[in-house]
Amino acid sequence: MAVSSPDLKAFLVATPFFGGLSDASLDLLVSMLVERRYDAGATVVAEGEPGRSMFIVHSGQLVVSKLLESGRIMRMSGLEPGDFFGEMTLIEMQNRSATVVAESPTVLYELTARNLYACYKADIHAYVIVMQNINRELCRRLRRADNRIAELQLLQASPMTQRPTSTDARKS
Repeated sequence: MAVSSPDLKAFLVATPFFGGLSDASLDLLVSMLVERRYDAGATVVAEGEPGRSMFIVHSGQLVVSKLLESGRIMRMSGLEPGDFFGEMTLIEMQNRSATVVAESPTVLYELTARNLYACYKADIHAYVIVMQNINRELCRRLRRADNRIAELQLLQASPMTQRPTSTDARKS
């Protein structure tokens, strides 16, 4: 079902995805959203499946996981109200990169690739802002991933990752 309410609009404007949009642009995008409800334990998207939409979390908690080559499932992150996911498939037109499962009853708002394209045709300025917001979030996630990789490297504690000591500095 398509949505529209002042409370929803106030919630969305406070999320990173909709930040910086004019009232008219926000109204346009809100009119394109479809509400989706999921029970606890329901899979919202599955790694490897085709994807043509993204989701904004309105309520509930979700977990993002990846299937490892060993067959084990690795929890990557959690999602909560205000977060969004699925945007990568809209940008790169690839299959889903991870599985997202509702941990509690969840309400999401879905934006399809088709509706995002309609936004592009109707309001190029809003489209550019939305794409900038998506790119900012992707950059934040990349920074977090870089930090995780650095921490994992430090745990392996090879001589290359250790800080130089004062005696090391004198040797050079």
